[in-house]
Amino acid sequence: VQLQASGGGTVQTGGSLRLSCAASGGTFSSTAMGWFRQAAGKEREFVSGIRWSASSEAYADSVKGRFTISRDSAKNTVYLQMNSLKPEDTAVYYCAADPTAWPSFRSSEYSYWGQGTQVTVSS
Repeated sequence: VQLQASGGGTVQTGGSLRLSCAASGGTFSSTAMGWFRQAAGKEREFVSGIRWSASSEAYADSVKGRFTISRDSAKNTVYLQMNSLKPEDTAVYYCAADPTAWPSFRSSEYSYWGQGTQVTVSS
C-alpha cells in the first residue's frame, strides 16, 4: 500500500489549505486513516483521524473547530481541510493508515505512511 500526500504550501495566518492523501497499490482494507504533523525539533503528533466505516472522526484539541477530515471511499482518499491556520500549525504533515485500534493517536500504531507535505503559515 502506498500513500501519496499532497496539498501543502505556504499561507498567511488565517488562511486555508486542503491536504489530500490517496491510497494505492494492492487491496486497501485499512479501517481508518489519520493525519500527523511534525514541526522542526518536535515529535510527530496526531492531528486528526477518520474511520472508514461509520465515518467516525477524531481531532487533536489544538485543531478542533478549525480542521475537518473527510474521505472519499470510491477514491481511497482522505482530505484534511485546514482553516484559520496559525503559525503554530507550521509542520510537515503526514498521512497514515491501518492503525491497530480506533481511535489511535500514536504514530507507532499506524502501519503505512505517506511521504509528508510541508505546511508553512506565515505571521
